[in-house]
Amino acid sequence: MKSTGYVYSAMAIAAAHLFTGCGGQVPERPNVIIIYADDLGYGDVSCYGATSISTPNIDRLARQGLRFSNAHCTSATSTPSRYSLLTGEYAWRRKGTNVLPGDASAIITPGRTTVASVLRQAGYTTGVVGKWHLGLGPAGGPDWNGDITHSPLDIGFDYSFLIPATGDRVPCVYVENRRVLRLDPSDPITIDYQKKTGDWPTGKENPELLKMHPSHGHDMTIVNGISRIGYMTGGRSALSVDEDMADTITSRAVRFIERNKANPFFLYFATHDIHVPRVPHQRFAGKSGMGPRGDAILEFDWSVGEILNTIDRLNLNKKTLIILTSDNGPVVDDGYKDMAVELLGNHKPAGPLRGGKYSLFDGGTRIMFIASWPGTIRPGTSDALFSQVDLLASLAALTDQKLSEDDAPDSFNMLNTLLGKDKKGREWLVEQAGRLTIIKGDWKYIEPGPGAKIQINTNTETGNDPMPQLYNLKNDIGEKNNLAGQFPEIVKELSELLGKIKSTGKTRDLTHILVTSN
Repeated sequence: MKSTGYVYSAMAIAAAHLFTGCGGQVPERPNVIIIYADDLGYGDVSCYGATSISTPNIDRLARQGLRFSNAHCTSATSTPSRYSLLTGEYAWRRKGTNVLPGDASAIITPGRTTVASVLRQAGYTTGVVGKWHLGLGPAGGPDWNGDITHSPLDIGFDYSFLIPATGDRVPCVYVENRRVLRLDPSDPITIDYQKKTGDWPTGKENPELLKMHPSHGHDMTIVNGISRIGYMTGGRSALSVDEDMADTITSRAVRFIERNKANPFFLYFATHDIHVPRVPHQRFAGKSGMGPRGDAILEFDWSVGEILNTIDRLNLNKKTLIILTSDNGPVVDDGYKDMAVELLGNHKPAGPLRGGKYSLFDGGTRIMFIASWPGTIRPGTSDALFSQVDLLASLAALTDQKLSEDDAPDSFNMLNTLLGKDKKGREWLVEQAGRLTIIKGDWKYIEPGPGAKIQINTNTETGNDPMPQLYNLKNDIGEKNNLAGQFPEIVKELSELLGKIKSTGKTRDLTHILVTSN
């Protein structure tokens, strides 16, 4: 193949993706809602091909919006994907952005530009409801018994109602704005991730007290009959109940919409479903035929329906951009004996993709992604290449906000792609699962390195290999045929491009990156 060198400038790419709208004018600024599922796979919903389970509310959103087949999160695990979505920066550029313990300090520091701060600057009221998992407090972690600083309120959100980390990690409480909800000062919370604190029973010591047993790990402090990661004591009046979690956060999200219906608002609604422990409300328990994991999918679909019904009831349909997506790919057994493996049947959580959560294969990072804005986004499908890291720059463009040179270093204005006006999307994107992969056009390159090929606990194909891997995703979406040996020139091109992306501090300034095109 003949090679030619090209330098892509930030201005050129921005010009190619400017939103021209109707007659070149931006419509009235819409409300923006991002619904962020947890561990929901590409094949877990019926509008993406699932036949063993039905998700009518998600399907309804897909029918009225644009369903993407080639959209990606930035990482195959939770914390780094959330960090990238909110900051517009690849998480692997920053130390300490791997999956966090429940008592971690904030990894998005006060004053940092985020999706929320950009939209608040544009006049939006901003709120976050649900799973956070980005740390709270200064170095050393949050003060669970006092005011919690270094919180979403310090990075652009006007209101926050949080599950601090994940349901399988202590503390099992809600944090509203800067305080633990319902905390009794006479029963202070103590958290420790290194050694047992207090006298609360643990799954390891008292398995007879469990209503759900761990399959690996998750054998520390018992809360609500389920043992968790980490040790906790105190805060009895503040403890969350797993079965009520979806109802609790969904009602808060609905309330936020109702209270801000008169003016533009931004809601980042990050559900806990379908993350472990999967303990759905009794309305959904046993309804899927696939055990708690399937029931949690039904519960998530219900939450989506509650948001859609609220928007319809308030006549905000044509004034609201709704984005529905997931933080990473699926996992079946992720630490609890909930019959997810035994009852899976013919269901394929990742659909046609290989791997899942924790994996370098696309099952870990190609995710369901639906964008709906009736009257502006034409319903249909898109196979454009899109990354969640671009939401910040794209929403800034939508609301006519200017980013400084140092803001959102890896986020591009892909608004035309988001709105279905550009069918191509990104030139390339980078994904993370321990090591990095890069997709450019139809080609995906996985950098070589040591590591187990199967994660023993979750039985997930990691994609680790000491040899380079190259896949043509157009012809081989399941990444079964490694073509690195047949196309060494493409391996060289993508390896060099990935190296340049890694070495530069930001990719939004593409004048520093020479892309070799064949």
